[in-house]
Amino acid sequence: MFPREYRGVAFVVGLFLVVQLGALALVPEFAESGYQAVENPDNPTNSVVYILAIIAMTGLMLAAFRYDLDQGIRLLIVGVSAWLSWYVFSALVSPLAAAVPAAAVGVALLVYPEWYVIDAAGVLMGAGAAGLFGISFGLLPALLLLGFLAVYDAISVYGTEHMLSLAEGVMDLNIPVVLVIPLSVSYSLLDAEPDDGESGAGDAVADGDDLGGDSASDDAGDTGDDAGDADSDVTEPTDIEDRDAFFIGLGDAVIPTVLVASAATFSPAAALSVPFIGLNLPALLAMVGSLGGLLVLMSWVIKGRPHAGLPLLNGGAIGGYLIGSVVAGVPLVEAAGIAGFL
Repeated sequence: MFPREYRGVAFVVGLFLVVQLGALALVPEFAESGYQAVENPDNPTNSVVYILAIIAMTGLMLAAFRYDLDQGIRLLIVGVSAWLSWYVFSALVSPLAAAVPAAAVGVALLVYPEWYVIDAAGVLMGAGAAGLFGISFGLLPALLLLGFLAVYDAISVYGTEHMLSLAEGVMDLNIPVVLVIPLSVSYSLLDAEPDDGESGAGDAVADGDDLGGDSASDDAGDTGDDAGDADSDVTEPTDIEDRDAFFIGLGDAVIPTVLVASAATFSPAAALSVPFIGLNLPALLAMVGSLGGLLVLMSWVIKGRPHAGLPLLNGGAIGGYLIGSVVAGVPLVEAAGIAGFL
């Protein structure tokens, strides 16, 4: 029989593909609707502003948990999820009609945050966020964003470990900062006991804010979170036989997809004939590279050790994008978005 861990990996890959393809499908609609968040998407300071926002949000969340304001964080994330879902639904129906399913997403997260509700909200949230950032970040800002967050991820997991403190705060909130990957048919996130067992492998801190997250594997008794259990030993592997779920941060799906969407929007490479989505070779190979990084990450997670995910995911996306650009005949200086500064 196909090992359940590999079924879980296949499910993760499927969720990432839905986020990526969803973002690519939304990009033309978002651009046509004027949802671009900045006047000049090629301005590299766009990345700096977002990076500063990430650091500020991390500090605010840590402070909120310190002073027992957990439910405020939960309401904030649920509100962001409903807001981003509205952007997604507004690409399909009128803005007023889109408010109904968007509100339903928020209510479902508050009333019944089971794993499939969280995953559905996370996919909507991820595709919407990646699409919005993709049309707002030109090639250079997108590359700078992915590069910085890959380094930040590694430092926050292997160095300061402050994301583990953040994870301890969000562990019991059941909010869509993670994608939950059940490994058994009977698994229920709501029935899991937060204090039974230790969380397992796979940190993948994406960005430290409400979209950030860690890949992790948890025991059946853990609720899971976006950065693994803060009490677990980062160096100790867990027993894969005891796991009933994997957890991977939503930001791990979103951040590489920003480059995919940006490449589809701003790269001068010729478009590929793909129904329903705008796609070119650099964007396609960025997708392939990020999924390759995901498979390597999940192979480590299965072995029971925590790892920063974005160095692999972002590195794969950047490498795939640059290779795709060269193959498509785009000069590297143009692919990197620096031709206008030379």
